[in-house]
Amino acid sequence: MNKKKIFNDPVYGFITVPTDLLFDIIEHPYFQRLRRIKQLGLTEMVYPGALHTRFHHALGAMHLMETALSTLRSKNNEINDKEYEASLIAILLHDIGHGPFSHALETAIFSNVHHEHLSLHIMQLLNEAFGGRLELAMQIFTGTYHRNFFHQLVTSQLDMDRLDYLNRDSFYTGVYEGKIGADRIIKMLDVANDKLVVEEKAIYSIENFLVSRRLMYWQVYLHKTVISAENMVLRTVQRARQLLQQGHDVPASPCLRFFLASNLTLQDFEADHSILERFASLDDHDVWSGIKQWASHSDRILSFLATSILNRRLFKVIISAKPIDSEFLLGISELVQEHFKVSPEEVKYLMISGKISNNAYQAEGQSIDVLTKAGYMVDVADASDLPNIRALGHKVEKYYVCYPKEVAH
Repeated sequence: MNKKKIFNDPVYGFITVPTDLLFDIIEHPYFQRLRRIKQLGLTEMVYPGALHTRFHHALGAMHLMETALSTLRSKNNEINDKEYEASLIAILLHDIGHGPFSHALETAIFSNVHHEHLSLHIMQLLNEAFGGRLELAMQIFTGTYHRNFFHQLVTSQLDMDRLDYLNRDSFYTGVYEGKIGADRIIKMLDVANDKLVVEEKAIYSIENFLVSRRLMYWQVYLHKTVISAENMVLRTVQRARQLLQQGHDVPASPCLRFFLASNLTLQDFEADHSILERFASLDDHDVWSGIKQWASHSDRILSFLATSILNRRLFKVIISAKPIDSEFLLGISELVQEHFKVSPEEVKYLMISGKISNNAYQAEGQSIDVLTKAGYMVDVADASDLPNIRALGHKVEKYYVCYPKEVAH
């Protein structure tokens, strides 16, 4: 069978699959599931074009990785064929552990189980399925391979994951401020002392990349309406879980019901592979199907939340640079209780408060290093003659509260 397939990608054009093993991994049901998980969760509620999937992103990141490895080889960095293929596998599978709605439901489906943990465990299952041929890819993914720059290409301040998702999310949302010069940045990559570095002439491209990242967080990932929508879906699933575990009848697909009825931890996944196999069939469609059924549920809170999401009647959001006044929150809580006739314990489903943060460049421990013409390695924040990069390392925190618009305040 001809496995040298080509994908026509709207962002990069034609993407080739360079080896048979990569093709077989893409064909595997675990990877095909990513077609059914949207890259940006509920961002389509704000940007209607944001309908791309984790499948798109994984292929795009693999394409950028191939370009980066070819660039490094052209600069006399020795990369053998096994390392080349393993790096492509590692970036291809870096997000395979994402559940429905990507980050939005990470805490609702499981108890303290992050997608990175699940990605590694699914890679282990795939490694068994492919006769141990993913061992090196897993070492690169976890950072245990002795040549560390491969791991940096997969996960760091300047990895192929970030370069793809900024370009791709910018393209699909239409927020063009997020578009970065990924090609130029990749062409400027090199390796020095086993660390990934960028050439000095790439400083301004890096600055543009970091500025774009901060803008994308405020305009897309942390957009106030996206925060409202994602929190509403989170509370809807949490309410469904609570009702189901209290013995109420809550319709759901067998796969979703299994996770809602259980309080699974990372140890459960590690002890029982069948749980991971169940997870590998869970996707956005399970949750949307549940929400559609819950809209007519007898529980008023669950039906209100589900109906509101389906009809895009999203909660009002207030965002503040300072912690929101406790008296103000108490006032909203009392109005919610009065209007919806709910108990103080149930208010948490209809009034949601929290904190968001935006940190475009976190230099500590994983800086972006510039290789100067004199041969020195310098943090990009110190190498630039512009103050922006250092400023972008400052974490900005904001506080929010969401509540139904039916509550006048």
